[in-house]
Amino acid sequence: MIPVLRWILSPISLIYLLIVWIRNKLYDKAILKSKSFDIPTIVIGNLAIGGTGKTPMTEYLIRLLTSHYTLATLSRGYGRKTSGFRYVEKTSTALEVGDEPLQFKNKFAKLTVTVCEDRCAGVEILRNSHQVILLDDAYQHRRLKPGFAILLFDFNSLFSTIITLPTGNFRDNFSASSRANLIVITKCPLRLSLSQQQQIEHRIRKHSKAPIFYSTIKYDQLKDSNHMPVAFDLSVYHILLLTGIANPQPLKEYLLSKVASIKQLTFADHHNYSETDYIKINSAFQNLEGNKIIITTEKDIHRLHEEILTTLPIYYIPIQLDFIADKEMFDEKVLNYLFHVQSVNEH
Repeated sequence: MIPVLRWILSPISLIYLLIVWIRNKLYDKAILKSKSFDIPTIVIGNLAIGGTGKTPMTEYLIRLLTSHYTLATLSRGYGRKTSGFRYVEKTSTALEVGDEPLQFKNKFAKLTVTVCEDRCAGVEILRNSHQVILLDDAYQHRRLKPGFAILLFDFNSLFSTIITLPTGNFRDNFSASSRANLIVITKCPLRLSLSQQQQIEHRIRKHSKAPIFYSTIKYDQLKDSNHMPVAFDLSVYHILLLTGIANPQPLKEYLLSKVASIKQLTFADHHNYSETDYIKINSAFQNLEGNKIIITTEKDIHRLHEEILTTLPIYYIPIQLDFIADKEMFDEKVLNYLFHVQSVNEH
């Protein structure tokens, strides 16, 4: 949406803001009821739309907890063409379960991965056979009262005006950060200054006393469409960068100094690729000269059809969340919550 049109829609943003504020107040005052569970439930969410790193954070928690607890993830399954509760299998498709849950299952084969738009219904199904449930992107799902909430903010979003949809990118009031147990600032520059931290904390502390942590993106080794690592000297390759995510700019910036050149082909977040798109992708690739490959994201690789994956040289770069500092403190706070719930349930 072009900026001028966004500002024309600013009256709608004010109406949206009022509706969200009233809804939150109704839940805060228990006029609208939230349901809590005795099983530990950890929500990972954000206030803005897309691009804050919820998937890397969920994967970080999976790695932290999976060897100690019987774990399940529960997502809405954004972009799927099905409804209701479903278990995600490695043979599932993104159209059936969504790209992010499919990514979890392909990375963590033994993990229980599920989707359900009604999170309370999903937890009811999972609660008796699991010890911990991670709820990806459920911060605004107020019908469920989580035991522990981790709220993410993209670093750059905190240095601009906070405006709700459709003029801005925020889908909730900034005051909703008061519900978070931990706040993580994602996609930070490696050289994060004290002044930048102070500006961020000044803004957040108006609404929340939750501990604040800072993280960045760590890029892993290039992989092929069969999820096998490959070793290329990327400096001799001309790259078609194919993305259907909220913010592809960090990936482009990471690749700029590593490749001969980049041509970018960008689609909307969670885009379901069509035959017309494949014609466009193939044409863009053929127009590149010299040594050439296509690089995409881990989410996109699960949405691309098998036919194009076997026809063109397509690779992806996995990412991980990497704490700049205080990783052990973050882990400790999550584990202490789980230990506390376990102790209460035992007594």
